Amino acid sequence: MRTDYLFTSESVSEGHPDKVSDQISDAIVDLFLSKDPEARVACETLTTTDRVVLAGEVRGKGMIDTEGNWEPGAFEEIANVVRNVVKDIGYEQTGFHWKNLKFENHLHPQSADIAQGVDSAGNKDEGAGDQGIMFGYASDETDDLMPATLDYSHKILHKMAADRHSGAAPFLEPDAKSQVTLRYRNGKPVAATAIVVSTQHAVDYCEPWQKDGKSGGDTAKYAELREYVKGAIASVIPAELLSDETVYHINPTGKFEIGGPDGDAGLTGRKIIVDTYGGAAPHGGGAFSGKDPTKVDRSAAYVTRYIAKNIVAAGLARMCTIQVSYAIGVSEPLSLYVDTSGTGTVPDEKIEAAIWAVAKARLGGLTPRGIRLGLGLNKPIYRRSAAYGHFGRTTEGDYFPWERTDLVDDLKAAIN
Repeated sequence: MRTDYLFTSESVSEGHPDKVSDQISDAIVDLFLSKDPEARVACETLTTTDRVVLAGEVRGKGMIDTEGNWEPGAFEEIANVVRNVVKDIGYEQTGFHWKNLKFENHLHPQSADIAQGVDSAGNKDEGAGDQGIMFGYASDETDDLMPATLDYSHKILHKMAADRHSGAAPFLEPDAKSQVTLRYRNGKPVAATAIVVSTQHAVDYCEPWQKDGKSGGDTAKYAELREYVKGAIASVIPAELLSDETVYHINPTGKFEIGGPDGDAGLTGRKIIVDTYGGAAPHGGGAFSGKDPTKVDRSAAYVTRYIAKNIVAAGLARMCTIQVSYAIGVSEPLSLYVDTSGTGTVPDEKIEAAIWAVAKARLGGLTPRGIRLGLGLNKPIYRRSAAYGHFGRTTEGDYFPWERTDLVDDLKAAIN
């Protein structure tokens, strides 16, 4: 391992067009699960200027009948969910307004071929919803056992969004991005070298400009915005990491008034590194949002985070990466791999053996059914996960059951 290096992660706010799409898709998952815990949902969302489009495959009591037809009122209920998500985020702008946007629903019943492979029947257990590889990760860099660069990037934007919603920062608009670069020595962050925040803002809170005889921006308002953002950063990043040498790039283009889906189209699943570990760990490639928990892209990524976090919390390693793999329609994982990057207190193969034992005892195994029932994933808990990261959310209770550290004693016992 290198002993002295720079590392960077980024985050995007709830108003970023891709995150608007993720939140809509997960709100649809929550809607179906609220009516039927065994619902099947694969929902993709496109957002663009004054338009939201849904597509994908679904199945669930209370929404679709046994003949594959929509229940009365189901389309209207979906449309209301979509508009309420956009309203909650705060979009009431020319170009993207919750009340005025055009909505298209192209969801349709789930393929019978997929259902046959995934559903349990007779002696056949519930199978994985697709083939693929999934990763989980934890590190002792922060109290949340997350990479510090990503943890701080998320929390800066979360703080700004809270201030926007409360009215404490009325000049902020929903779309924003952050990026944090830290210097690491011996695996620990020692200094913040560069911080980037670009936030959509109210009219005139930009760098003064003049073009074709027209001018805009207000020097005092621009300074107010910059000082506010610096204060938000300072409220999140530990003071010992900030110094006179920290470089700040706050709205470096000078102006950011047009944002959200009006400024750039959004799609579900385009922010998978923001959703996971900020580049500090591998990613299997599958997105989470819009998928019910039978899809191992989601549930297996959650359970591997759960186990990796407990391994680090147990003191068995300072960092831990776990990989699992599945075949569509097959219940048992094909492989399990652990890498503690030389920080483990016991050999990685012993940790692998302990995982198999603990997962079987506590979850009923690493099958799709074992994961979702063991972690209680068949609940409408997903919209909240779709902005500011799926991991490291330790203060939000039942919405993030994979963040518990209740396997520590079991793992220690299995190792010994």
